[in-house]
Amino acid sequence: MRRTIATAESILRSVRTPATRQNCQFPRLHNGISRKSATSSTSFITQIAVLAGGALIGAYASSFFNNGKKNAKAAPGSTTSLENMPIARYNLTESNLRGAQEELTSLLTSERVTDDLGTRIAHSSTEWSPAPNGDLDRPTLVVYPLTTEDVSGIAKICHKRRIPMIAFSGGTSLEGTLAMTTQGGVCIDFSRMNKVLALHKADLDVVVQPGVGYEDLNSQLAKEGLFFPPDPGPGAQIGGMISQGCSGTNAYRYGTMKDWVLGLTIVLADGSVVKTRHRPRKSSAGYNLTQLIVASEGTLGLVTEASLKLTGKPEVEKVAVASFPTTHKAVETVLKIVQNDLPVAAIELLDDVTMGAVNKAGYCDKEYPEIPTLFFKFSGPENVIKEQIKKVTEFAKQSACKSFEFSKTADQAASLWQARKTALWSLLAIKEKPEDNFLSADVCVPISQMADIIEETHTKLEESGLVGSCLGHVGDGNFHTTVLYGEHDKKKARELIKWVQKRGIEMDGTISGEHGIGLENRDMLCNELGMGYIDAMRHVKLALDPLCLLNPDKIFQLKFEIER
Repeated sequence: MRRTIATAESILRSVRTPATRQNCQFPRLHNGISRKSATSSTSFITQIAVLAGGALIGAYASSFFNNGKKNAKAAPGSTTSLENMPIARYNLTESNLRGAQEELTSLLTSERVTDDLGTRIAHSSTEWSPAPNGDLDRPTLVVYPLTTEDVSGIAKICHKRRIPMIAFSGGTSLEGTLAMTTQGGVCIDFSRMNKVLALHKADLDVVVQPGVGYEDLNSQLAKEGLFFPPDPGPGAQIGGMISQGCSGTNAYRYGTMKDWVLGLTIVLADGSVVKTRHRPRKSSAGYNLTQLIVASEGTLGLVTEASLKLTGKPEVEKVAVASFPTTHKAVETVLKIVQNDLPVAAIELLDDVTMGAVNKAGYCDKEYPEIPTLFFKFSGPENVIKEQIKKVTEFAKQSACKSFEFSKTADQAASLWQARKTALWSLLAIKEKPEDNFLSADVCVPISQMADIIEETHTKLEESGLVGSCLGHVGDGNFHTTVLYGEHDKKKARELIKWVQKRGIEMDGTISGEHGIGLENRDMLCNELGMGYIDAMRHVKLALDPLCLLNPDKIFQLKFEIER
């Protein structure tokens, strides 16, 4: 049976003006009319065009250049709209999948290839990032490579058989990134590629496989007096952190994942192995493919090795917790810190609802005032930290701070910071019913707008009657709106998240500061930067993955046909 998946985007384009396209919204999946793709040529000029813009554009380019001045077709464009996308054709017939399983087993051994149902479901849907169609959006097989060569072999088999692939590394991502909407394919689990391959202490860099957990990495680096700063949720692994372009609590001082990746080894959709860069701190040698892969969510290539920058482990780390009567007063303190360029390691805001959840969940050994609270992390020499704490205390008092507590020992610092690190799990723990769902927004706005959008969001939450909260990395303007809801409130919850995203865009912000696009944020992306931006990304996708096999349907929509 053949099933064609298309979207209404091409129809909407034809009836919307350029102005209204900026506000387009599309449902996740539509059944509709699809176009046939142009036939690919194997000529040299077409191969060049494929690199520049994918198989369809290559066919146009061949016709254009071969006909010279007499050509009847327009020159290939620089972007690819949905209506001009070739239809991705996936072969998920039982015989093709069985043949793939046999080949993969021959390559990896049976111990590293599984079709266990529970394993497949766990690799596609989580409590914090459910698949849109539940357990249906799962892979057919889960495979466990050990080397770059293994990954290349897996990709070659899937490419030959036109089977979609999704990378899995840690599984902590949000926004439906792991869901296999083709409802069949191969999930590549990198958990066994978990080695630190080389540490260059003198150069302050390390080479790792994608299955290395950042917490484990820092445990090893601490013995050498070194530190890797990106700090997302517990359990995250390097491959997923690169894929999502994560940041976490240390972003205010240290930046995001993209600032700490020097070079990558990647496997492309056809099994080709590419090294994007060696280990220098800077390079102007051609396109920056390294940064193209960071935050691409596994849609362009599979990371098998990463060279990462390091820094010296801070001499001392201390944590302070300050509570405020209002969110505005808390953010007022943050603005003073930022404007005075104080190099505080982290500045995190938890609102009253989140603080209540922290108290109820019981992950911490003390109770906190259930009012807006800032968590600060200070790192460096003792005398520098003392000066920073002194200044932050002054700023907090000027903003009517209700309490200010700071750690005196490493154990106290860890205990205080535990409230921030477990905030997500604390919020999940206060669900009214076990079957209730979790939805979040990841808006980032100019920091001067932070207090306004959080207060407005609180008002919207109260009006909705839903349980929700705001927390985030206020040092760089990034905050997360979380909503807990039952199935009967699904529409209301989604409308609320959509409102927060639109409000963030109105404030010159972004719909995703660190979580990525996946499926949940995909339809809102066109509101932020317009369809030209999305069409340009489709063009890049076709250049590196012309069959659209890598994590299909994420970041932007595709047209695909499935043979079952």
